[in-house]
Amino acid sequence: MILINLLPHREAARARRRETFQVMLAMSVLLGAVLIGIGYLWYEAQISGQQERNVILTQAVAVLDGQIKEIANIESEIKALTERQKAVEDLQADRNLPVHLLNELVKQLPDGTYITSLKQENQSVSIQGVAQSNERVSEMLRNLANNTPWLSKPDLVEIVASTVSLSPRDQRRVAKFNLRVRLMRSSEVQKTVESAASAAAVSP
Repeated sequence: MILINLLPHREAARARRRETFQVMLAMSVLLGAVLIGIGYLWYEAQISGQQERNVILTQAVAVLDGQIKEIANIESEIKALTERQKAVEDLQADRNLPVHLLNELVKQLPDGTYITSLKQENQSVSIQGVAQSNERVSEMLRNLANNTPWLSKPDLVEIVASTVSLSPRDQRRVAKFNLRVRLMRSSEVQKTVESAASAAAVSP
């Protein structure tokens, strides 16, 4: 017996394929939405975590900034205290500078040279005096420049020829001079002496 299907099978197959396609399309859209939602939530979690880390880092930086300011204040206080301590030490060490000045002038003045005025302002010393000749003044300048660590940079301001009356009949020609010299601090003298000792130890 022969069976003949008179139903529109092509339209039914086409309808089934259309339904299958629509179901697959709906599932694809749903799957894509789920994936997008998961990705969005993951990125939101990452951003939130990074923001929390940023807050922690900002707080840590603020703490460090405060500590740095405290350290800077402490360093400035230490520097000020060190400067005050050095000033006090310099004052204590420089108490004997006038003694060293007079002692060195006595040693370095050549014969025939006399001091008539002596004035000190800080480290600068002005000396006025009389010498028997210009050569005596030159010798005194060399002595002050080379023979003492307590005096340096002698500078001849003025030298004038003059006469001195030893008696009504005895007048002698002299050279009146005016010079400046720098009086070294005790700390500077100590450094100079130590440098000279080191140089002497190194040289054969």
